[in-house]
Amino acid sequence: MAMIFHQLATQRGCQSYLIGCSHQRSAIIIDPELSMQDNYRALLNKEGLRLHYLLDTHTHADHFSASQTLARQLQVPVIMHRNSPAPFVTFHVDDGEMIRLGELKLEIIHTPGHTEDSICILIADRVLTGDTLLLGGTGRSDLPGGDPAKLYNSLFNKLLLLPPETQVYPAHIYSDKKYTTIASELLNNRRLQITGRSAFIKQMNTLNLDMPDHLTEALRTNLSGGKTVASLLAEAAEKVPFMSLREVALKLKTEPQAILLLDVRETDQFRRGHIPGAINIPRGQLELQVNSQLTNPTQRIVTYCQFGKISTLAAATLKELGFDRAVALDGGYNGWLEMDYPVEPAGHNDEV
Repeated sequence: MAMIFHQLATQRGCQSYLIGCSHQRSAIIIDPELSMQDNYRALLNKEGLRLHYLLDTHTHADHFSASQTLARQLQVPVIMHRNSPAPFVTFHVDDGEMIRLGELKLEIIHTPGHTEDSICILIADRVLTGDTLLLGGTGRSDLPGGDPAKLYNSLFNKLLLLPPETQVYPAHIYSDKKYTTIASELLNNRRLQITGRSAFIKQMNTLNLDMPDHLTEALRTNLSGGKTVASLLAEAAEKVPFMSLREVALKLKTEPQAILLLDVRETDQFRRGHIPGAINIPRGQLELQVNSQLTNPTQRIVTYCQFGKISTLAAATLKELGFDRAVALDGGYNGWLEMDYPVEPAGHNDEV
């Protein structure tokens, strides 16, 4: 077989797949996850593969897709079903169509039910089932775009009609298994033992599952191509240096005029307690007050907030506004309190 096949898992059980043609050295990544970007690049280099496509089997609601980011960085198209609303998709496919990857053929099976744009990918002796069919379970149908009746049809009138020996590789695995087969799922998957359409729909409507973490943010970013909060913070952290708690405390003792401490928390937090000598401009007012409150663009400014995240964004903003010496305090006000450094008012211990 001309196929190179890698299954990559995150700690949360998300599965993505890097598939390559060994003859023409072309590759596709299916269901790329944002935290795994460096892993994909390293594996592509190790295998000597050139990425041709990115593909999401559906609009994910429980993790952040890396498709848009990788597509922009590596200049490759993103493939999804034609029902996908994501604006960054450049290559739409539908049921029964095929993608050629060198000498490999990837067959598209439209399997709505978990989402309206869900697809499965049949390639040689295996099928990548996204969240439609899981190992010992099925995708849920109670999230936006879900429909238990469509899921029943996708399973019993499409996927489960594949040859029994077909290997099943889903987008999520919650056990030590890597894959199963269609035959094994028919025999052991409890959700598939209810084969009547009405009974299956009733089963899916009464599961009472917890909502995924980051549901709103994941849907927002995966549907629109917008940035995650973590991405914004990471981008800001790449633009600014940091100063340690110890170094700031030392400078306040030995040369307090060398730095300007800027507290970007809300005013009520600042009044309850702050680092001695700090001034306060809440992050939401920074751009509006910068000209009146920060008159020296050459001043070394150290921003801080409660946990050290908002202050990173603030320092990056100040750099964009021309304050080249803006830095962020590493650890935030909480870290300052944990080190038992002095605060104003004296002896105050702010709420954490």
